[in-house]
Amino acid sequence: MRAFRLAYDGRPFSGFQRQPSVPTVEDSLFDALDSLDVFNRDTDSKPSGYAAAGRTDAGVSALRQTVGFECPSWCTPRALNSELPTSVRAWASADVQSGFHATHDALQRTYTYYLYGPELDMNRLNTAAEILSGKHDFHNFTSDDDGTTRKLSITLEFDDPFITARITADGFPRSLIRRLMSALRGVGSESMTIETLTGLLNTVPQTGPDGIPTASPEPLILTRVTYPDATFRIDNRAINSLKSVFTHRYQRCLTQARVAEHIVSKSGSDQN
Repeated sequence: MRAFRLAYDGRPFSGFQRQPSVPTVEDSLFDALDSLDVFNRDTDSKPSGYAAAGRTDAGVSALRQTVGFECPSWCTPRALNSELPTSVRAWASADVQSGFHATHDALQRTYTYYLYGPELDMNRLNTAAEILSGKHDFHNFTSDDDGTTRKLSITLEFDDPFITARITADGFPRSLIRRLMSALRGVGSESMTIETLTGLLNTVPQTGPDGIPTASPEPLILTRVTYPDATFRIDNRAINSLKSVFTHRYQRCLTQARVAEHIVSKSGSDQN
């Protein structure tokens, strides 16, 4: 039994979990394992013992998504990368006990959200983060009916022009983090009062115009998943592949941002 760390750019995918007729991270992983003859997609729905730490939404990325399954000793991160698309990179692995379950055995999960907001009030944001941290029933921040009471922590760091939010809990109901980020933006921009935010933690359902929309998925990353008895070993060749792929994507995004900046800054001029 082996567990793997996966990093991926979530933008090309319709989420992590398999879905019919749309690209997902899990489908890419299963295709790779099928190509390596680790399992047969024609006869099995998933690899033996398979589970994943989390089911990230469409557009959400990951640094330490964790999957576990039965596989031969030669199945290493670099072997997986030989069949995975470049937008998904395996980079570390751990030999784990039989019966390891990547979902149920996780002690904590941490997500990082890059909230663009040079104009947001940091004092109000910190107050909001303190209110939301701790054990609450977050039923007004998720579409789930069960498992809505969670104990979580939110820490904020100003990194102009972003506010970096790190959210840690043992698990998260559907869309919880993105709705929390939407609420934080509302408080930081003063379009939501502290009293309104506090009211969202009470037992009265808030729907319609009083409900909380979900923030954009692209700034969200699954950054950490911890396990009690798993020691991950980095595959140096695989980590070099990861760095090469994501350095190229970083440079491409910077170039696209510069083009957009030029259009914004020069629009309205009357140059012929």
